Amino acid sequence: MRIASLLPAGTEIAGRLGLAADLVGVTFECDDPVGVRDRVPVVVGSALPPAASPGEIDAVVRERAAAGLPLYEVHRARLGAADPELILTQDLCAVCALPGSTVAQVQEELGTRARVLSLDPHRLADVLDAVTAVGAAAGVPDRAAALVAGLSARLDAVAAAVRGRPAPRMLVLEWTDPPFLPGHWVPDLVTAAGGVPVAAAPGGRSTAVDPADLPPCDAVLVAPCGFGLDDALAQARAALPWLPAGVPVHAIDSASFVVRAGPRLVDGVEAIAALLHPGAVPAPPPGRVARVR
Repeated sequence: MRIASLLPAGTEIAGRLGLAADLVGVTFECDDPVGVRDRVPVVVGSALPPAASPGEIDAVVRERAAAGLPLYEVHRARLGAADPELILTQDLCAVCALPGSTVAQVQEELGTRARVLSLDPHRLADVLDAVTAVGAAAGVPDRAAALVAGLSARLDAVAAAVRGRPAPRMLVLEWTDPPFLPGHWVPDLVTAAGGVPVAAAPGGRSTAVDPADLPPCDAVLVAPCGFGLDDALAQARAALPWLPAGVPVHAIDSASFVVRAGPRLVDGVEAIAALLHPGAVPAPPPGRVARVR
């Protein structure tokens, strides 16, 4: 099956299901499987300026949203040439990935008849259901069942390792300028790791907050949407003056392990559990999390 994945999480799921060779289109952000952008045509680009600061990105997003302008660009000729049979898209967040409404418009313009599967998980459990949905749509339900079983077993192992321990209060920041409190599945990652997500909206949207209004907590995790560990570290250091005093501050490769609704969220749960309960679960490999304070 020829698959065009118009969101990084969809590409990750396809790769974990052994469908990397079936991918005929991906986005500029897709990085799992490793090197996928070198092998597969990039059919979605970004309208955001390169190397912009968090504050500059926030300003551009707000300006383009107010003007009704898109944040992502579909390379129509490439998508048409790819001639996909299955398109993976989303309608959960127009800021995070190309919205499904744009996909429908492009399909009409190109005259394609590909099946469109929208992956819109709100909670961690929904992410596992998304894996099942992709497996069914791509004709590999048994692979999807095995992948979900393995991910569920790892989550169960973390739960068993932290059971009975005090649950630290963790403040997760999905953005730093301005600060954004976590929503959708991100609070579930903290809960699954044996913590209490403070000022969070499980299943809802992330919300901006004044730094002066940040709640008390036992630990802070800086997980800026779409950024890897190096950028998260830089943003966490810049935020230290207004972060809650006297608590540990960590940064995480959010793009890989927090904000993309794919199998690597379980790696994120394991990494967060290691921060909240040192020694209860194995420490994550280098490059996933780092302590700032």
